[in-house]
Amino acid sequence: MKKKGNILIGVCGGIASYKICQLARLFLKEGYLLKVMMTPAAIEFIRPLVFKELTGQPVYLEMFSLSNQDAQHISLSEWADLAIIAPLSANTLSKVACGICDNLLTSVVCALSSQKPVLLAPAMNEGMWRNPLIQDNLFRLKEIKNYTILSPERGELACKSVGIGRMPEPGEIYKKAKALLKKI
Repeated sequence: MKKKGNILIGVCGGIASYKICQLARLFLKEGYLLKVMMTPAAIEFIRPLVFKELTGQPVYLEMFSLSNQDAQHISLSEWADLAIIAPLSANTLSKVACGICDNLLTSVVCALSSQKPVLLAPAMNEGMWRNPLIQDNLFRLKEIKNYTILSPERGELACKSVGIGRMPEPGEIYKKAKALLKKI
């Protein structure tokens, strides 16, 4: 199948991380190349082996490793045509908005060219989503031209309450990602 583009997915800690398997399958089925990087918190929700098996690629977890002497944050940022962060946690959202680069995912996002689209799919508790600090950080990211934020959905949350904070469904993320790729 003809190569369509390089998609880099960043997975943050959150119960919605299991849905990224479906998102990965959508991209792979259509011939996109896919790499996955995970925050330390994401590993608590889904094992890296799942993404390795789905993509046939190593899963990127650390900025530097003994087996790979490259500065992975640079090589991954150069490889990607589009970066997706899903589920985007409140923690990572705030780090990206403030330029904090304390893990591989946040460092890659900071190293991306401003010409490359970044698609953010937040997922968090409604109280976190509505927090003024999070809303301020969202506003900062919305002001950056290459960032697109999919609003979280309303529904039952992991904490069993009903409210806004559910990650958009993988099909929605996929459609938006394809639309962004057509613009580059």
